[in-house]
Amino acid sequence: MTAQNMWQISNIIRKLRIVHTCLALFIFISMGVGCANTHKTITEKRPHEFTFPKDFLWGAATSSHQVEGNNTNNDWWEWEQTRIPQARSGQACDHWNRFEEDFKLAQTLGHTAHRFSIEWSRIEPQEGQWDNVALSHYGQVIASLRSKGIEPIVTLNHFTLPLWLERQGGWSSQKTPELFARYTQKVTEALGGDVHYWMTLNEPVVYTYKGYMVGEWPPGVKSPKEAIKVFENLLRGHVLAYEKIKETYTRKGWKESKVGIAQSVLIFRACSDTSLRDRIAARFRHWMFNHLFVQALIRGKAYCIGLFNIHLSKAKTLDFIGLNYYTRDFVLHNGFGFPGILGQACTATVAHDRHTGKDNFLSWDIYPKGLYTFLKDFSRYKLPLLISENGIATNDDAERVSFIVEHLKAVAQAKEEGVPVIGYLYWSLLDNYEWAEGFVPRFGLIEVNYLTQERTVRGSARELEGIIRSGKLYYED
Repeated sequence: MTAQNMWQISNIIRKLRIVHTCLALFIFISMGVGCANTHKTITEKRPHEFTFPKDFLWGAATSSHQVEGNNTNNDWWEWEQTRIPQARSGQACDHWNRFEEDFKLAQTLGHTAHRFSIEWSRIEPQEGQWDNVALSHYGQVIASLRSKGIEPIVTLNHFTLPLWLERQGGWSSQKTPELFARYTQKVTEALGGDVHYWMTLNEPVVYTYKGYMVGEWPPGVKSPKEAIKVFENLLRGHVLAYEKIKETYTRKGWKESKVGIAQSVLIFRACSDTSLRDRIAARFRHWMFNHLFVQALIRGKAYCIGLFNIHLSKAKTLDFIGLNYYTRDFVLHNGFGFPGILGQACTATVAHDRHTGKDNFLSWDIYPKGLYTFLKDFSRYKLPLLISENGIATNDDAERVSFIVEHLKAVAQAKEEGVPVIGYLYWSLLDNYEWAEGFVPRFGLIEVNYLTQERTVRGSARELEGIIRSGKLYYED
């Protein structure tokens, strides 16, 4: 045997060892080995104090259709009348008329930031026709926040679309990204001088899934092909809007803008840890729902073999990432085709047996550790992270207090480990219209009597105020 042949054999053996090692590592990760949990060490709990930075953003969030009332010119209003008449938004919280009162309450609670959305159907009620009165109204909203020392965080599209745009196909139309960019430019030019933080889209993956995969939200489509088209158009819409905001700020000579999105994140666990298929479905969902959209905006492309190959005109179009975190879900594999590989939710019985925590009013598993997991996970992108939504629907305000404190512990732990978290916004400032769930779920720091529109500050809001004003969180490790 020649020296060359011996070298070739040796090289083949080395490559086989690498493949074997990688395969073993994949199996190890897929099995979700929990050796560390097999033998629990009993340790004494220790009191701990964490101090938040002075510039940490504290506050709450709302969205136009959920609180303003009488948004009669958008697709959700139309959907309510025909599909869910038992849950019509109507006057909602009358926030359109009562925003000053609501922001005064936020000020008394020590809030330093407030996230709200602008209603596209009010700004552009007909294609190419702009309502300057509506623009002026949102200017007053921003001025009201500024006068109270509250940083406005503006969302440009929180699920709803003008009816004229919905008639043209909404986000499934190739024209919509350009129309969204035009709307963005109009709003930015009118309001940008007093806004530092912009969020182009709220939960684009949730919107795609609910509206175009399972058909539970308008337009009620059930088509993976249409869903992929919408997903791509939302990506392109964000990139164009990002460019419009940056161009406008440069041209106007305004202070630097920060542009991001609000990305819904959800912990996915296999229904059965012993099922490789369930674990694959959970991992695939994690990538598709939690990371794919953000990765595409950072890399300028999105690819999934056999499904799509999207190339965007620009990469790195995020200045920060908003995370909307509420719960975790348990996934059961139901086929290797698409969307079967995404799996489906376990039955209620299985899910109940698998989780160890409590459920909220909507039967969402309460899992504070998940927020820490995502903050660490998303730190890979090396961008500031804003908790843009985190809240609980409950009629037990003590449960709300516990929810807030436990999730803030997760934030504190992440920050102590160097994760760049810049703020925490509770969902929501007010009890409000919760889409297809109507007015039954109560998320608000402030209770709303929908018959009288009377506001009542809840004890949980005061508990959060204490943390905000002291800047400190006391808890046991």
